[in-house]
Amino acid sequence: MTRYFEDIEIGEKSEFGSRTVTKEEILEFATEFDPQPFHIDEEAAEKSIYGGIIASGWHTASLAMRLIVDEMLRDHSKTGVGSPGFDDLVWLKPVRPGDTLSVRSECIGKTESRSRPDLGSCQFNTEVLNQEGDVVMRYTAVGLYMRRPQS
Repeated sequence: MTRYFEDIEIGEKSEFGSRTVTKEEILEFATEFDPQPFHIDEEAAEKSIYGGIIASGWHTASLAMRLIVDEMLRDHSKTGVGSPGFDDLVWLKPVRPGDTLSVRSECIGKTESRSRPDLGSCQFNTEVLNQEGDVVMRYTAVGLYMRRPQS
């Protein structure tokens, strides 16, 4: 079903699948992009305030994005055209090997574009949760959507 800007309602809630994080993924991502000792060195991680290997926050953000995009592609929505950014990103709890992450969001606002009458933006409170239901990451995202074509 094609969903346009007009179809998204303030207060609408969405959930975006789940994915279990492996130690190998954590090490691979962190080795390339965030090689801090508590992400890549088991001995150093054990001695850190985290007491073991944890995922980079940027890895968590990347996994969340993947879950959201996978769902959008399954939904066959072709009207989402990207994002100008997000606000208030916070990492609240460490993500550990074996954690299963899921994403949920709620539309909290909509704005029609003044410069592009074919576009609108939606604001979403987005949370990433672990298998215990604990929020491990939270942010406010802005998504750009095509407006319904005028006949």
